[in-house]
Amino acid sequence: MSERTRFLLDETKVPKAWYNINADMPVPPQPVLHPGTLKPVTPDFLSVLFPMSLIGQEVSRERWIEIPEPVREIYRLWRPTPMCRALRLEKALGTPAHIYYKYEGASPVGSHKPNTAVAQAFFNKEAGTKAMTTETGAGQWGTALAMACNFFGIDLEVYMVKVSYTQKPYRRVVMESYGSKVFASPSTQTNYGKKVLAENPDSQGSLGIAISEAVEAAAASGGAKKYGIGSVLGHVLLHQTVIGLEALEQMEIAGEYPDIVIGCAGGGSNFAGFAFPFLHRNLTEGKKTRLIAVEPTSCPSLTKGKYTFDYGDSAAMAPVVKMHTLGHTFMPPGIHAGGLRYHGMAPSISALVENRNIEARAVNQIETFKAAVAFMRAEGVIPAPESAHAIRAAIDEAVLCRTEGKKKVIAFNLSGHGHFDMGAYDAFHQGKLEDYAYPESLVREAMTHLPDVKLTA
Repeated sequence: MSERTRFLLDETKVPKAWYNINADMPVPPQPVLHPGTLKPVTPDFLSVLFPMSLIGQEVSRERWIEIPEPVREIYRLWRPTPMCRALRLEKALGTPAHIYYKYEGASPVGSHKPNTAVAQAFFNKEAGTKAMTTETGAGQWGTALAMACNFFGIDLEVYMVKVSYTQKPYRRVVMESYGSKVFASPSTQTNYGKKVLAENPDSQGSLGIAISEAVEAAAASGGAKKYGIGSVLGHVLLHQTVIGLEALEQMEIAGEYPDIVIGCAGGGSNFAGFAFPFLHRNLTEGKKTRLIAVEPTSCPSLTKGKYTFDYGDSAAMAPVVKMHTLGHTFMPPGIHAGGLRYHGMAPSISALVENRNIEARAVNQIETFKAAVAFMRAEGVIPAPESAHAIRAAIDEAVLCRTEGKKKVIAFNLSGHGHFDMGAYDAFHQGKLEDYAYPESLVREAMTHLPDVKLTA
């Protein structure tokens, strides 16, 4: 094969500004509500958890928000990340499609998460924050914030979902090596963790529970600690747009433009980071790129969840937002091995799916791991199980191109490597993984616990 497979930018091309979707949203924003009063939150309430600079980014309507030079300096440790043409996968599939992937596994902790972790740590340091709390599911976000807090001299405590704490001990070791404290959630460190354990001593935890613990730890600190979040909120998605902004330049070098852009979706940060700059072209230049968010059938917030107001955490302590949700009481099934376990979805992505600017798709666990192995054997890269959901959709689209005899350009975000996910791969090879479609009946039951929001015009 003589065609190029890698499209690289040098470190001078690290973006100088993040792209803010708020400037171009085709639907009006929905309010963020106080979890107690169910009235719009005030900056004073949010400032218990976040520095004012991040709160300002959350509500800003400026299209471009400057990336501070100290953040860009750290970004240059791994950014720009490669954009690769998957020629060997194309050949294996016998497809006329051209398949590209943006490889975020090139970061020091192996995922896209440092793009916002470094920014959040910087803005917290600038505001005088000495310590932070956070949650993590599979550990990608926890390791990223641990690295970032280490760089800026901020103490960090991480509440890690217990099932992942057990299944993925090396991510805990990474966090501890950066100097962070890691607790299996539910833990005995917080009142909410103790409550969960009293009701179910064998609880394996959920991302909603871990968020509740991290939020409680920050809110109860009397201002000594702030909270960092790895997905869902607007400022997190904003920081991730460095991915798509680089990808736009790299597609220009490749001499092609994607017909289809794909990302996996749990809370929405890596999907938005890759897709929103392409959506900007759709909204402002009339481009027609299809944007596909891919989630697991076992945690299908976009495809089965209701678009409504819900709490961001299990304990109903976090702000209430309008999003696609399976209900804040959602517990992921124990057989689920592929990450993407959150009960809700980023409000901006939810609104854009509802407005049909973005497509949503759910894929089964076994087919997802089949796609991961096919990609690995063709391209050599071991993908994170989360990223494998995007690979599954990309392969499906490429096979459709083969069936229809059409050449399309497909680009997806490979949001991280799977080097710490060998337990999940082993379970797949041993035939121990099961497909699981989250039942509509459980969604309906969870909807009975939603907050009773009554907004006046």
